[in-house]
Amino acid sequence: MKMVRTQISLDRELRNRARRRAAELGVSLAEYIRRLLSRDLGSQPAAGDPTAVFNLGDSGGSDVAADKDSMLGEAASVDPRRAAGA
Repeated sequence: MKMVRTQISLDRELRNRARRRAAELGVSLAEYIRRLLSRDLGSQPAAGDPTAVFNLGDSGGSDVAADKDSMLGEAASVDPRRAAGA
């Protein structure tokens, strides 16, 4: 989400009260105002492809689980000096 800078004018007392409330919540005045606006206007869900959460662990066809023993054995038998180009 890209933020855009917006300037508003508040009377001094309202600004002071808002700053105190933001401090109570542990957020900046800007974040406090963003939350108020979001609550009043209703947050819009972030646009995105819902299918992006599916198949996060999909290896694209690799079958490492089935061949892990032979792969580990092969890796363990490699001479580290030769593998490093020594």
